[in-house]
Amino acid sequence: MHTALRRTLFLILLLIIWELGFRIFQWGWKFPSPLQTFQAFYNGFAHGHLLNAIGASLRRLLISFAISIGIGTLLGYLFARYRYFDETFGFVVVALQTVPSIAWLPFAIIWFGLNDTSVIFITTIGATWTMSMASRTGIMNISPIHLRAAQMLGTGSGYRLFFQVQLPAAFPHWITGIRVAWAFAWRALVAGELIAKGVGLGQMLQDGRGLGDTATILCVVIIIAVIGTISDHFCFKQLEDRIVLRFQLKK
Repeated sequence: MHTALRRTLFLILLLIIWELGFRIFQWGWKFPSPLQTFQAFYNGFAHGHLLNAIGASLRRLLISFAISIGIGTLLGYLFARYRYFDETFGFVVVALQTVPSIAWLPFAIIWFGLNDTSVIFITTIGATWTMSMASRTGIMNISPIHLRAAQMLGTGSGYRLFFQVQLPAAFPHWITGIRVAWAFAWRALVAGELIAKGVGLGQMLQDGRGLGDTATILCVVIIIAVIGTISDHFCFKQLEDRIVLRFQLKK
């Protein structure tokens, strides 16, 4: 309760400083005032522009994120399981992780065109490599004694060992990878939507830039930050706490 009160007071203070800065430094159209931003929020939701953009972006993001989690977890398992695969393709993945996903956008446009598929492709790339490295680290840090004990109890060395032992034991690293991958996916999504055609938050940023509508631009930035915070606190953190409690893992 005290934390919520402190955050509320801080936000009020921030709004006051924001308004004073707007009036004192006379930012004009270069940076909106709180009132202009609230008006842009109202107009965007009243006319449905913001809701349509949020829905389109979240649809692309969730599809890409699900694909990246699946591919990244599989790659991480293969890296941890097979040394040759880790020393060859794993090395390539580490190199690819340093390449910004937006660098693949020209290829995506050539292969798929200016459409949703290009954005989904770019967003998937932005999150997959992080997930694979996090999964690899989590699985490789499992004690061999625990794995041998699980095998002696009948899990074998196949999918039962992975789902019943390796994945729960690697979960602290895995959920960290998910959190980082979620942030990378957002960055790649917005970057892709800035160029690709269609409705989306990135396209709203591009339209706002073209019209000099900084209030709309700031609205989109705030929406992305709010969605990211809410999803991390009410989804990823809750999932982490439940799994840690379920399997008696240490954070």
